[in-house]
Amino acid sequence: MAQTRDAAIVGIHEYPSRVVGSGVSALQIKAASAAKALEDAGLSWSDVDAVYDTGSHQNIGGLGISEYLGIKPKIIDSTSVGGTSYEFHANHAAAMIAAGKCNVALLTYGSTAHSDRRAIGTGGYASSGPNNPHNNMEAPWGMTLISNYGMVKARHMHQYGTTNEQFAAISIATRKHAMRNPEAVKAMTELEFVGIRELTVEDVVDSRMVAWPLRLLECCMISDGGGAVVIASKEVARNTAKKPVWIIGTGEATKYRENGGDITVSAGGQSGPRAFADAGVSPSEIDSLMVYDSFSITVMCLIEDLGFCAKGEGGDYVTQGHLVFDDPAGPALNTDGGGLSSNHPGERGIFLLLEATRQLRGESTSQIADAKLGLAVGNGGQLGSRHATGVTILAAD
Repeated sequence: MAQTRDAAIVGIHEYPSRVVGSGVSALQIKAASAAKALEDAGLSWSDVDAVYDTGSHQNIGGLGISEYLGIKPKIIDSTSVGGTSYEFHANHAAAMIAAGKCNVALLTYGSTAHSDRRAIGTGGYASSGPNNPHNNMEAPWGMTLISNYGMVKARHMHQYGTTNEQFAAISIATRKHAMRNPEAVKAMTELEFVGIRELTVEDVVDSRMVAWPLRLLECCMISDGGGAVVIASKEVARNTAKKPVWIIGTGEATKYRENGGDITVSAGGQSGPRAFADAGVSPSEIDSLMVYDSFSITVMCLIEDLGFCAKGEGGDYVTQGHLVFDDPAGPALNTDGGGLSSNHPGERGIFLLLEATRQLRGESTSQIADAKLGLAVGNGGQLGSRHATGVTILAAD
């Protein structure tokens, strides 16, 4: 399939504060970020004719967001598949723009998870009645989100011989990048991290156990935050303030528990090949790799399932040193610091798009030399059970 360049990211903004306190709402974060992203693109509110928003964290969907922002869109998409919703949104926006259904799409996200003291990883399932299949089959056994991911890591270690020391390489790479990002350092300071510095293997494997075998420094932070992305047609992109970053490949898939299924294989095993085929590129050509790092095991599985290495060989792959921005072999992982060391307000997919765009514009605090291709892969839901994986492949202008 020939590569097409019909839609591009032309404006971005990341809300700078990771601890907003009680005086700022998720809606305010979205509105402030949207205004800044449009300014970044050199566009106005009146240019927007498509709105993409999950409606999460403020109990209003796409219709309410449109009213709040004063937009009357041709298209509203409130697809909600957890943390990867924003890869799905970017992919859908690109398709609608290519089909001529809209010209300028606005993606927004905002959350006050930290200020609200939400128990995102360690809380149990919210009750929604005895007939809900999630509650009926899982809640009675005490399953929490983080225990689900711990189960997948334990299986990966058993099945492939992956070690804790190998998993530690993921946290080490993202922390190296975080220490170069002033906003990430500020976030770790405000969230009272112990030892705000680059990490060693010993730091990670000696950190306290949270849900066996996941240790503290393998788990994402819980912060506030948000951001916005503006995606436009090629006609609009010719005249925007910044160079466009083109969406050249997309893939989406879902997965859930099945008899005989392998919980170490994510839905990325399906969506990754689709995105690469769509883009006409291979994993070896990717310069920047923005992976949803809710936990170290999420990164390990997605790197394997997208074809950066064979299944079960992720442990060796991540310890080769190629995940850091200044290793020319690449691809560099989460150069903003990721969810492990920069921010994670609950649904981190939009930040993958933001940092991938910064890399291809040459604006990252851990800039890869001559970055041409970037990939954002989100994982929403729970890796060991029902989840979705969205892949968006981006190219510099």
